[in-house]
Amino acid sequence: MTKKWEYATVPLLVHATKQILDTWGEDGWELVQVVPGPNPEQLVAYLKREKQA
Repeated sequence: MTKKWEYATVPLLVHATKQILDTWGEDGWELVQVVPGPNPEQLVAYLKREKQA
């Protein structure tokens, strides 16, 4: 059976990236990519996790 995924985009503040990612990781989200945000103080994280049936 094919896995199904759900995705989230999350703003990351540069001074709290680990805390934010750890929180999402506890909920089963896996980091896919981080890209620059709208300003130098911010990044955007793309996360995925397997969709629950």
